[in-house]
Amino acid sequence: MGSQWSRDKVYLRAKHEGFRSRASFKLIEIQEKFAIIRRDDNIIDLGAAPGSWLQVLRTLTDARVLGIDLNPIAALDGIETIEGDLTDPAVQQRAQEMLGTVSIVVCDAAPKLSGHKSYDQARAIALGEEALVFACNVLKPGGNFVIKSFQGADFPELLGMIKEHFHAVKTYSTKATRKGSTEIYIIAKNFKG
Repeated sequence: MGSQWSRDKVYLRAKHEGFRSRASFKLIEIQEKFAIIRRDDNIIDLGAAPGSWLQVLRTLTDARVLGIDLNPIAALDGIETIEGDLTDPAVQQRAQEMLGTVSIVVCDAAPKLSGHKSYDQARAIALGEEALVFACNVLKPGGNFVIKSFQGADFPELLGMIKEHFHAVKTYSTKATRKGSTEIYIIAKNFKG
């Protein structure tokens, strides 16, 4: 992480405040604007490593928080984790057994980028579709879903799929997102069940 990071004010602020990455501020901003999380919500964070969203989630709820990622997540107080693939039915079942009722699913995951824009966007949309299937399998009716995606040719299709399952769906670009990025968040409230 060379000079690019040393000039990034949001990254430096995250490190100074003890967060594992700059992404923490994106979730804080989303929560302030959309009030997606209540104090009694059980929450699953998909693609949770390195754990910056888990750090924020722990402050927003008094209930249980579970992080799922293919990679290990360094321990955080009050956070449970599963190292596994979100598309694996066994992982979904274990998550439900651990939490019982799931009120919120968040996903700040992104595929490893190749540098080929259309290929990377297609992979990001596919990951979004997998996260949506996971959310639909575990969320209670009325639950909320927040997911990172990237704008491009396939984005409207993912947005349309999410609108089929939630009563209120909006898109939002955070102030902490790097300038010029096509990153966008989909805020989906009130799962139809």
